[in-house]
Amino acid sequence: MRIASFNVNGVNGRLPVLLRWLEETTPDIVCLQELKSPDERFPEAAIAALGYDAVWYGQPRWNGVAILSRVGAIHETRRGLPGTDDGQSRYLEAAVAGILIGCLYLPNGNPRPGPKFDYKLAWIDRLLAHARELIAADVPAVLAGDFNIIPTPADVYKPERWTEDALYVEPVRAAFAALEKQGWKDALRSLHPGATIYTFWDYFRQAYQRDAGLRIDHLMLAPKLAKRLKAAGVDRDVRGWTKASDHAPVWIELKGGRAK
Repeated sequence: MRIASFNVNGVNGRLPVLLRWLEETTPDIVCLQELKSPDERFPEAAIAALGYDAVWYGQPRWNGVAILSRVGAIHETRRGLPGTDDGQSRYLEAAVAGILIGCLYLPNGNPRPGPKFDYKLAWIDRLLAHARELIAADVPAVLAGDFNIIPTPADVYKPERWTEDALYVEPVRAAFAALEKQGWKDALRSLHPGATIYTFWDYFRQAYQRDAGLRIDHLMLAPKLAKRLKAAGVDRDVRGWTKASDHAPVWIELKGGRAK
């Protein structure tokens, strides 16, 4: 089973890229972020034509998350994190094929200091609290999406340039480490500990061509699911397609079919 995450940076404006990627790679379950679309404009029919069911949590112009499945029904369990009622569509959770899928788009937090960074830290606190409950429930779960967190210096080109950025400052990296301490496994890094892996390249200064990127899109696996991890990677070439998102899809492969 392949589970993927993709910040599409506008689901309608980049629909040809999304559909091409889905058709070429056929992931079983997909988490999408940054839809930038109200619910009524989500391209359900085009996605269904490729064999995917979908649930989505949209928002005009900003944010937005969705879960797609071609391996069975999507049973939505949560829309928004506990304690969050601020109109920002950043978290969607559903059970699919015996796996609990948490699709998230964590706030960027820039500029800092300021209210945007304070909001990011508060959102992270709610995520950590909910993630702790999922670990305690011992369910096969994955938290997948754009975390807007660079976990370590190995996850960014020229880390010295990011020391004051909200994606990289110490409280944010410490929160990611706290998530791992709870028992969540960083799938990509666990299988590729020494590799240079990026998932985002800015549109400016030829960042993609120079491979001056960041790793901010993550798939975090609860212990029961981490035992099934077989492979993980980034569909890097998608970033180079015409009118591509500034993110590339990330994915994992799991042993077996439905979780027990």
